[in-house]
Amino acid sequence: MVQMHIEFLVEELSVEAALNNLIPRILGEECSYRIHPYRGKSDLLSSLRARLIGYSKWLPDDWRIVVLMDEDRDDCLALKNQLEQAARNAGLITKSQASAGANYQVVNRLAIEELEAWFLGDTQALTAAYPRVSPSFTGKARFRDPDAVVGGTWEALERLLQTAGQYPSGLPKIETARRISQYMDPQRNRSHSFQVFRDSLRGLL
Repeated sequence: MVQMHIEFLVEELSVEAALNNLIPRILGEECSYRIHPYRGKSDLLSSLRARLIGYSKWLPDDWRIVVLMDEDRDDCLALKNQLEQAARNAGLITKSQASAGANYQVVNRLAIEELEAWFLGDTQALTAAYPRVSPSFTGKARFRDPDAVVGGTWEALERLLQTAGQYPSGLPKIETARRISQYMDPQRNRSHSFQVFRDSLRGLL
């Protein structure tokens, strides 16, 4: 029996592709969901306030909103505060604002620094999707913390796959997201930002 519905606001189609594989593994069948992808980070940020005001006028008690955005080497606290302020301006309560045990309507989460860090955080999924990638890549210093890869996580993933003979003309983000996420296990991911996202979703239940 469906007990809750979650509206996801995300910045691009590659995030939608990944979440469609990940959400059922994180939440099981205990809730329904819908994903709304935007045309990039700036589009989501510019549209967020109006979107949340719209929700505030009719949001049922058993609905929640999850905003997921790449940090993209921006100031993490400033970006999170921007998302929190948009919810406050709409009259909605966020998880960060709610006191312990209190109900909230919005969860704001950042992928540090990009969604691709979550793919680098699940070695088994990445190598299952791309068998020519050696799992030994995680032993290299730059990959030990997927949220702290120097030079950009999607660029690092692109170089890793190209070294294995994949995508010489450039990383197709939607295809890659869909392909890796179908093998991902939410329990084993090494990305801290993924762990926070996963636990936040489970906390909604």
